[in-house]
Amino acid sequence: MGSLSKVAVAHGTSQPHISRQITELEQECGARLFQRTGRGVVLTELGQRVAPKVRAWLAGTEQLANDIHTTAGKPIGKVRLGILPSSAHPLVSTLYYRLKERYPLVQLSVREGQGAQLETWLEDGSIDLAILFRQSSTPKNGDVYLVDTATYLVSAAGDPLTARRTVPFSALHNLPLALNVAVEADSLALQTHVVADGGIYALLGPYAIEAATKVYRIQSSKIVDPIISRHIALAMSRHGELTLACRTVMQETRDIAKSGAAGLRHSAR
Repeated sequence: MGSLSKVAVAHGTSQPHISRQITELEQECGARLFQRTGRGVVLTELGQRVAPKVRAWLAGTEQLANDIHTTAGKPIGKVRLGILPSSAHPLVSTLYYRLKERYPLVQLSVREGQGAQLETWLEDGSIDLAILFRQSSTPKNGDVYLVDTATYLVSAAGDPLTARRTVPFSALHNLPLALNVAVEADSLALQTHVVADGGIYALLGPYAIEAATKVYRIQSSKIVDPIISRHIALAMSRHGELTLACRTVMQETRDIAKSGAAGLRHSAR
C-alpha cells in the first residue's frame, strides 16, 4: 500500500503497532526490508528479492486452508461471475447478499461485459460463470436456463410505433435498428442514448429497459406475433476445475431464479 497508516486502517490497528511488527520482522531477517521515504514506504533491494517468495508462500498457505475447508465440505474461495449490463442485476444482488449471509467464505467477483466479451472470458477462463442471454430454446454446453423474458422494441418517448403495449414483429421490417443497419453499438448506454435522441430503435430485454428509463426518456412495446423469447442462462467455463464454491454459487443462483421466477416474469411484462 506504500503507507503504514493505510495498512493500519486496512487492518483495524494503529500505525505504531504496524511499525513495531516491521521492526521485529527485520530483526529476525537481519536486514532492512522497508525504506521510509518522503512519500511513504518502499521495499529495499533485499525486500524486492524476498517479496515474490513471500507472496508465493502466502498464496500456497491460503490454498492449503481452502483445500482443508473444501475437504470439510465448506465452500470457500473466489467465484468470478460475468453478467450483461443491467440484464440480471435483481438476481445478482440477491445472490450477493445470500452468499454473504450463508457462505461468508465465498467471494463473488462480478464483471460486466457484452455477449461476445462474456463468451471470450468463459473460453479463456477469465471468469468461472456467466449470466447472459440465449436465443435457442434448448440449453447447450451445460447451460442452465434460469428464466425467460420477452423482447421489446425501444424508441424515444412519444414515438407512435411503441405507444401501445405490444407491436407485431412485422412492424420491424426496414426499421433503423441499433446494432443492425443504422448504427453498430455494442454498449447499452450508447444504444439507449442514440434511441432517446429519436429516429433509431433498439431491441432490448426488460432489465436493460428498466435501467435505461432512469436516465433516458424512452418507451417500449413488447414484440408479438411471434413473441421473441430471451432465455437468461447461467453458463460455465469449460476450463479449470468447477470448485465447491462455484457449484454453490450455481445452486444458489438456480434457487433464487426459481423462487423469484414469478416476480421476474411479472417485471418482464
